[in-house]
Amino acid sequence: MDRVSEPPPEKAITMPTRLDNPRNSRLPDGLIDAWCAVPSSVIADQLGGVGHADPRIRPIRPFAPGTRLTGSAVTAWCEPADYGPVHHAIAIAGPGDVVVVAAGGRRDAAMIGDLLGGAARLKGIAGVVVDGAVRDVGPVSQWPDFAMFSRWVMPRGPSSMERGIVNGPIVFGGVVVQPNDLVIGDDDGLVFVPHALAEAKLEPCLARVRAEVEWEKVLASGKSTVEVFRVPAIEPL
Repeated sequence: MDRVSEPPPEKAITMPTRLDNPRNSRLPDGLIDAWCAVPSSVIADQLGGVGHADPRIRPIRPFAPGTRLTGSAVTAWCEPADYGPVHHAIAIAGPGDVVVVAAGGRRDAAMIGDLLGGAARLKGIAGVVVDGAVRDVGPVSQWPDFAMFSRWVMPRGPSSMERGIVNGPIVFGGVVVQPNDLVIGDDDGLVFVPHALAEAKLEPCLARVRAEVEWEKVLASGKSTVEVFRVPAIEPL
């Protein structure tokens, strides 16, 4: 009996990394710089609790006093263990930008380390934030002019680099992020200010920063938090 030959195995279909066309232009440098004075906690409150990323995404080192990560988002959406979009996002990002990597929160492969991070740093990119894993945190944590946030630290690197999307809308740590949205990160975590709100929300946030300075002065004079914040009186039992 003749043997029936088996069909050849299907060749895996890969989709090349795609560069999307952002609907918003980059925010003015002056507006971005003005946000440097606002901590993530103030922004999270002013946005009503909808702009902060999953708190498990943390900076790999503490920030120096009075400093934080502030910049315009360049987004990279990565399929499992594929970091092609990270390369392309760094290639198109400019000085002061923040590369925002949506890697699905996976821990199986690091999306960036000291080589790719070093290339970003040389371009003047302010930092890279990853909803996933990073590696080489020893050397990267020594860079005073470059910030990195991640959900995990993982020694194993990625296994491919030919898929994904750059500068498209993503979901990062539970927050919808569009290219050119504002990214602010400090020791408390990461928040994202939508492009459409970046100008309107700045003054309310700055006003809250000024108010907190005054509250500190009043509290230092000896007044209680009950007085300063007008906490409702205790009802007797």
